[in-house]
Parts: sequence; C-alpha cells; structure tokens
Amino acid sequence: MAYEFKLPDLGEGLTEGEVARWLVAEGDEIAEDDPLVEIQTDKTTVEIPSPSSGTVLRILVPEGQVAPVGAVLVVIGDEGEQLLRPVDATPAAAARPVPVVAAVPGPPVVAVRATPFVRRMAQQLGVDLASVTGTGPGGRVTERDIYEAAASVRAAPDGTSVAASADGRREPLRGIRRLIVEQVTRSHAEIPAVTYVEECDFTDLERSVLVPLVLQATALALRDFPELNARFDGDEIVYLDRYDLGLAVQTDDGLVVPVVRGCDTASLDELTAEAARLADAARAGTLRPEEVRDSTFTVTSAGKLGGLVVTPLINHPEVGILGIHRIGPRPVVRDGAVVVREMGNVSVTFDHRVVDGARAAAFCLDVIRRLEEAGTAT
Repeated sequence: MAYEFKLPDLGEGLTEGEVARWLVAEGDEIAEDDPLVEIQTDKTTVEIPSPSSGTVLRILVPEGQVAPVGAVLVVIGDEGEQLLRPVDATPAAAARPVPVVAAVPGPPVVAVRATPFVRRMAQQLGVDLASVTGTGPGGRVTERDIYEAAASVRAAPDGTSVAASADGRREPLRGIRRLIVEQVTRSHAEIPAVTYVEECDFTDLERSVLVPLVLQATALALRDFPELNARFDGDEIVYLDRYDLGLAVQTDDGLVVPVVRGCDTASLDELTAEAARLADAARAGTLRPEEVRDSTFTVTSAGKLGGLVVTPLINHPEVGILGIHRIGPRPVVRDGAVVVREMGNVSVTFDHRVVDGARAAAFCLDVIRRLEEAGTAT
C-alpha cells in the first residue's frame, strides 16, 4: 500500500518548512534511509532520509514551496500502484475515511493551481485567482498571469487603465533569503532599537583570535549586565542564565547565525575551534537545526567590509547585538603625543524597552576593556 510521507516536526516551535531540493524524482526506486529531500528551515538545510522503500509515485510539494508540519510531501509505494484519487481532487463524502493525498492537510478549498507566493501576490493586488487562466505547466497560475490580470482591472483616477510593470527579472523569495526577510521585518517592526558606539584599541590584540576573544569578552560582560542577556516576553522580562552567543556568518545564500554554546566557561581554544566549525558548516549549508536556535545574544562583524559604523538589527527575540566594525590604522593621542594605532569601533544595539542607555554604554565599555586587556596580556 502506498506510504504517505509527511513533513515531520524537525524541532521545537517549527510549524513549516520549505522544500529546498528533492533528491529523487517520480518513478525512482528508493531504499529505506536513502536521501529523500532537503528541507530549509530556521536558516539551515536538513536532509531527510526516506522512511520507506519502494517507488516514488508522486511528489506533492515542489521545490521552493513552503508546507506546514504534517503536510504530505511525497507518496512512496509499489511500481505501477495507483493513487486512491487525483492529487488536486476534493475528497468526496464517504461512509468511511479515505486516505488523503494532499500537500496541505484538510480538504482543499481552492481548485486553482498556484504557489503560495503567487496566491499572496494575487491577494495583495486584489486579483481573484478563480478568474485567472493559468499559462504555467498544468494550467498553473504564474506571477505574470497575476500582473496581467491586475493590469486589466486597475484604473487610474481619470478612468484610464494602468498597466502593472512586469519588466526585469523576478525571483520568488526562497530559502535563507525568505527567512531573512521574515526575521528582519519582525525585528524592525517590533523592537525600538538604539545603538551606542565607542572606539577600541586593537593594536596589541592578535587578529587571528579576534572572534573567540570577542565571544569570550562579551559573555563575561553579560554576567554583569543580565538585562542584555534576556528576552522581552509580553509584560515580562526573562533573564537567561546561559550564555549561548549567536555568531553572524555571511554565506553565498545570505546571513546565517549559528550558536556558540557556553561562551562564558569555554576556553579560548575551545571557542576558536567551535566558531571555525560552525562558520564552515554555515557556508557549506550543513548546520543542524539545533545549531541555529536559542541564542541569548548575538555578535556580528563584517571584517574589512564592516565600515566605520554599522547599526545591525537585533536578532529577535534577543534584546541586544554587539558589532565589531572595520579595524585599521588611525591617528590617536597617547600620553600627549599623536601616534598611529590599530583602532576600530565597537557598537551595541539594544532594545530600549528592556535596556537603559547608560547600562548599554557601560556594557559596551566593559567589552572594550576586556578586549584591550586581552591584547595587552598576549
């Protein structure tokens, strides 16, 4: 009998996932535990093995489409086995339940073939999907179909028709970029953020261990400033007693934030190895879901591209983020003389609902002190 494979819950709080890549095609023979599909969620990609052996009879969720947990992704059975009914058919009433083959649990209410992205676009432009003739494969409604339909019904104040522009290359939001859009939008909309900036003298600090030193200094400073290692939850502030710091890593697909655990107790060598491992995994797209969840505070640095000052967005639901900006030779005054030192700006962007400005400034200065003392010690 055909086996309906549903999107599993890949971690606490997960409600949906995006099909990043199918590793099989319809008609393929597959063994149990063979690679089946890659699911994009929480800024990482998880490869899911096949729970059953047989022939891939039907792939129900195409690449790039988001499906909720519990949705049927693929049907696996015996070669030549017939599905109980067409995928897009509405279940008919019956005396006893009939297994449903559908991408989304529950009876479909719309017979139009269109991706969720196209459906949202139609809603935003005020287009009735049922009235649009799809020109895509199998009669699927495309983005261009929606733009043309919108142009036909939209009118300017003087009554003349206004055409919607379809010029240029359009790409639907997928994978990491879609998650970045959601996270950045939420952070900007919900958090009243303020940024404090101060200079740091990096002259005596070994640049090859900059990242682990920053992680260590930040975690130790957070012990004395617990309101920055916290969450804003409704009408409560939750103070966390662990120091698991997110480390922003730029990849070809976008910004990924793996989590370095226990930064307050780990040695410098341990932090160096773990930060390097997580950064390599982020760029290779092999991070596990638990490696990008539940950070308590985030550190970011754009290296040589960092600029003099950047105001990074807070990684929701955290209440602060520390930024290390471009480091380079600058003239400064030391003991009444102008000398050249390796200087760089350090910033802390904080949620003003939870953190007062004076405390954020004191935290930033504490991190700077620890970094400068670490450089002197080496």
